Amino acid sequence: MVRAGQSSEKAALIYQHSDEERQEEVAAGLDATVRKARAAAAQKPSDKPSGTNLARGG
Repeated sequence: MVRAGQSSEKAALIYQHSDEERQEEVAAGLDATVRKARAAAAQKPSDKPSGTNLARGG
């Protein structure tokens, strides 16, 4: 409701058109975004050690 800008549940229900195909599209888009961010983070050297490395004494 908030993301779409509706002010009431009734308005949200009127404009809610979601089917399985659309849900798959949204999930695929989120997956692609996360995979891209993870790949970029893996290629970029970190300025500071991770929390795991700090806990391990490194």
